[in-house]
Amino acid sequence: MEKLTSNELRAKYLEFFKERGHAIIPSASLIPENDPTVLFTTAGMHPLVPYLLGAKHPQGTRLTDVQICVRTGDIEEVGDASHCTFFEMLGNWSLGDYFKKEAITWSFEFLTKVLGIPLERLSVSVFAGDESCPRDEESAKIWESLGLPKERIFFLPKKNNWWGPAGITGPCGPDTEMFIDTGKPACSENCSPACDCGKYLEIWNNVFMQYFKGADGKFTPLEKKNVDTGMGLERTLCILNGYKSVYETDLFDFVIKKLEEMSGKKYADGGDDMTAMRIIADHVRTATFMLGDVNGITPSNVDQGYVLRRLIRRAVRYALKLNLPQGGLEEIAKLYIAKYESVYESIKNNADKIISELQLEEERFSKTLESGLKEFEKVITHIPTKTVPGKTAFRLYDTFGFPLEMTVELAKENGFDVDVDGYNNAFKEHQEKSKLGADQKFKGGLADGGEETAKLHSATHLLNAALKEVLCDPNIMQKGSNITSERLRFDFNFDRPLTKEEIEKVEERVNAEIAKKIDIKCEEMTVDEARKSGAIGVFASKYGERVKVYTIGFSKEICGGPHAKNTGDLGRFEIVKEQSSSAGVRRIKAVLIKEDK
Repeated sequence: MEKLTSNELRAKYLEFFKERGHAIIPSASLIPENDPTVLFTTAGMHPLVPYLLGAKHPQGTRLTDVQICVRTGDIEEVGDASHCTFFEMLGNWSLGDYFKKEAITWSFEFLTKVLGIPLERLSVSVFAGDESCPRDEESAKIWESLGLPKERIFFLPKKNNWWGPAGITGPCGPDTEMFIDTGKPACSENCSPACDCGKYLEIWNNVFMQYFKGADGKFTPLEKKNVDTGMGLERTLCILNGYKSVYETDLFDFVIKKLEEMSGKKYADGGDDMTAMRIIADHVRTATFMLGDVNGITPSNVDQGYVLRRLIRRAVRYALKLNLPQGGLEEIAKLYIAKYESVYESIKNNADKIISELQLEEERFSKTLESGLKEFEKVITHIPTKTVPGKTAFRLYDTFGFPLEMTVELAKENGFDVDVDGYNNAFKEHQEKSKLGADQKFKGGLADGGEETAKLHSATHLLNAALKEVLCDPNIMQKGSNITSERLRFDFNFDRPLTKEEIEKVEERVNAEIAKKIDIKCEEMTVDEARKSGAIGVFASKYGERVKVYTIGFSKEICGGPHAKNTGDLGRFEIVKEQSSSAGVRRIKAVLIKEDK
């Protein structure tokens, strides 16, 4: 069977759903607009939250897309056959339109007729039901009607076949997942797609948002039901082409070849060299998309910038292991730019920035490594025994980017051992704290669709307009936004701190507009009409042909919502902090204070 390429799979998928009445919408930014629940867009549903919550999408009720995503929870796992930090998610959506029958039937048709997967290799899972929600017999019966035998329809619990809600409350529901049987023997009598034995490989997931989880923990049926599906491009290419890893697909093979040329080492030899090449290939691809995003970020010590810095520095460390020449990472980035520029316009538009920022960060890290070596030399002179403590080894990793193996190597050269168990414990403790912090860092936000977050969202529009006016700079634009139910955080391009007087003037301008008690107006129009009307919006490309334009006093922006109904609902606007976010980007944190009636 002829190998399927990434371009072919994207095209086949979008065309299939276009023929079934779906509007093709462009990928949204990797940096979520106003969603405080995540640092990056981790799934196709994130940019569509307002519409899944009931807002009308300007492109209609049937949508399809290829969404760029980043998941960083498994950075340490990258290097194996399947983990990637960046990936593309193929998706189709029903916003109160079709439901289980159509979604499952079309999934079946695409897999068996378009992709040519034999029926005997397909297995599926559906929700088994529990005390809060019933067993999903409807999905199981649809699969049966399509010819799937009962023994290949697995009923699994919530941890396997349930999605959501995105926040504490909100839409959620059962899902049905599709798997390819690899032909491996069953690991036990109870072997199912829930196993990690490798017999079943997930290829697609259909989520049926049919319930609303309330603050009391109860699930009530939704009047307007939605369908959200996701098929990972990398994983699907790997499975369909019979590859052992995603790095054999056309998304990576050309980079692996370049790494072999530059290093003089062979990928196929396996072991540490293979792992290093995979890590570099993955991390540079992710860094290319982060730097090239429409809301592009730069390396820093906080939030998205910290993750980007960590990825680049990890790639540098493995480049050193392979003895890559100086500038090797930029050569890899150039290959990715050439690969993706015809698919994602922002990669083409930001090509120079991608290369220059990679070069800059590589130079910075070289200096950090230098500082780390000095720190190591200082550390070993103060150790009373001949063993470097685990916590010290971890500090060298966390602060200076020294991987454990580098510390072990340096210690050995100086006649020392390293407390590896102590390092592993410190590392585990750090991971648990980081995970806890990530889980608790953001609560509420637009994913919950709350009234307070909608008000703060409206306030960010007024703030954006006020900054342009007060600072006399029409080129100021949003570089990031993060909203919880308590406060807003707004990043914008500006090359110096605001003065106390400027901050006061921005507050006054926003509050003057709030005091007018103006109704907030939403209109639907084409992108061209929006531009001609004076609307701003660096995110315009993601909404497709028709967009929503919100007029909020003296602000007019392309936006998906949600918003307050009247500026008078907002309360008094107050800036609580103004600081640097990264080079050339300032950050404002502000609150809305309820006024006594």
